[in-house]
Amino acid sequence: MASLGDVVVVAFLAGAATGLGALPVFVTDRISHRFYDAALGLAAGIMFGAAVFALVVPGLELGSLWEVVLGILLGSVFLLVANRLVPHVHLLISDEADRSYPQSTSAEAVVGAREVRSALEHSGENGGDGGDSGGSSENSRQAMLVGSAITIHNVPEGLAIGIAFAGGLEGVGIALAIAIAIQNVPDGFAMAIPASRTGLSKAKTVLYTTLSGAIPEPIAAAFGFALVAVVTGLFPLAAGFAAGTMIAVIFRELIPASHGHGYADIATLTFVAGFVIMVVVDVGLAV
Repeated sequence: MASLGDVVVVAFLAGAATGLGALPVFVTDRISHRFYDAALGLAAGIMFGAAVFALVVPGLELGSLWEVVLGILLGSVFLLVANRLVPHVHLLISDEADRSYPQSTSAEAVVGAREVRSALEHSGENGGDGGDSGGSSENSRQAMLVGSAITIHNVPEGLAIGIAFAGGLEGVGIALAIAIAIQNVPDGFAMAIPASRTGLSKAKTVLYTTLSGAIPEPIAAAFGFALVAVVTGLFPLAAGFAAGTMIAVIFRELIPASHGHGYADIATLTFVAGFVIMVVVDVGLAV
């Protein structure tokens, strides 16, 4: 069985993937919707498979049905409440793309600084200041909004990693961490673009973007791992909670965000591919 240190390292690497998304600020401030939607679809498929095989099924095997169901309901409600407080970056970008581009040009659109800025205005956070100082202040708010969203949503994802490892499902826990890392890459890009326009150096932009995922993810994973390891019989409820948050993220955020730019077929195919990956991982570990 993996140790607490192993879990922290895996979760840290998954969270730090936000920093990979910030690296393109050295060369560009745009990313194609084709790539963005495909990445979200793949991450959603892997996360859905992990929620089923690494959390729900083991929870049912080790506990009662009502414990797992209660955990799923609590986890989904927790995620939706968190979204009310801080909308996640996937929806901010996707919503603005749908509003700003007609369908014919939406398929060729890109995710970049303009979309993040307009999405923030749509969310009601833009105070409408003019001039360079107003633009810098606006970019600061954009970066803080996206960064706080990434931080908040890394908590349930970190819990899921820790709970999977605590249940003895190391291989599935690693696959889940990979899925979260894939999802974190475009999130990091969306945070880095407005941050780099505030006058912050590119090196510090990458550092702060990395920390937005690298700090909360391992802390949450360590908490989930320790809680399940210490409190006997808590795994079914905790597994259901983590599964509920992940399923809510998938259907509330990842799928809608990956189907609004004309690449729904590609996103669907990568979703199926991600789920198949988790089927293979689950069967391979069971052999």
